[in-house]
Amino acid sequence: MSGRTITSTHTHTTTSTVSGASGHAAGPVSRRLPLALDRAARELDFKKGEFELAVHLGHVRTVPAGPGGGRRVNRAEIDRVRGEDGFPETLRRRVKAVATRDGAALMEVTPARFTRLGRLGLIVPVTWYLNRYRAVVWLYLAEELKEFAAEETNARSLTGRAPKGLRDQLEAGLDLRPRNWRGRYLGFQLRQTEDPWARAAVVASLLDPARVEDTVRDPGERAELHRLRPPSLVNGPPDSPAARIAARVTTAGDPDEIGWLVADLRQTVGEARRDRPLEGPVPVRDLRAPGSPITRHRDPARQESTPPRGVLGWLRRRGA
Repeated sequence: MSGRTITSTHTHTTTSTVSGASGHAAGPVSRRLPLALDRAARELDFKKGEFELAVHLGHVRTVPAGPGGGRRVNRAEIDRVRGEDGFPETLRRRVKAVATRDGAALMEVTPARFTRLGRLGLIVPVTWYLNRYRAVVWLYLAEELKEFAAEETNARSLTGRAPKGLRDQLEAGLDLRPRNWRGRYLGFQLRQTEDPWARAAVVASLLDPARVEDTVRDPGERAELHRLRPPSLVNGPPDSPAARIAARVTTAGDPDEIGWLVADLRQTVGEARRDRPLEGPVPVRDLRAPGSPITRHRDPARQESTPPRGVLGWLRRRGA
């Protein structure tokens, strides 16, 4: 996984407008306030997708937007990025993402072999989207593909016949692209926040809602996880065909992956209870059965924590 996002904690001094005796402003308000992400992208003349990858990969550092959540970019960070050698070409090269055809051309392999490399988990997608036919299009960092192709140890993967065991798995339907993307996405999102409940919400967003309910029994806590979960990656109502396809990509399906995420959800919720306990009782809605608000009291016996393990531990060991 390329890069590490470092969130800056510096604040900028703002200059207030001062009014004279006539009531007219004596001086302009400082323009050093942090920028919303879309404004920051325009300031750098980057497309939305390019800018999002730059943030996720740590090339553009963000700061918390405030109590309402979200992220912003300090103007000093805009100046820093603009001042880097080779801007903007160097940064565009770092975040350039390609689909199957262009990726195969970069690696000098056929599109079919490129797809097999992705399904086997040898190359890892950085993002994805749904095309007009509602097919998932996987995107890969061009620089990572070039590095993979340049490694002598990967030569056989690029030209030779896959071992029979791998061929059998491919024929049986093996496809590690969704799972590998989820692992990468989890790292991206966790680096964007230090809030304990928001971190737990990131983990919960990759699990089926029923699994979250089984793991986090308090409906008030589940409501908080739902409120803080990352935005949907597709537009449209939750029951739309696009949303159902997206759910298959974003929801863990393999038993071992589910086990890791459940363990990490228990851990992060336990940390959130200690670091920022929710006040109770709290009026909430049952997210699985909409109806009138109900009041729940939290059961202290359920507020246990678990030792660090699972995906979060793996990410820490990998330095994600």
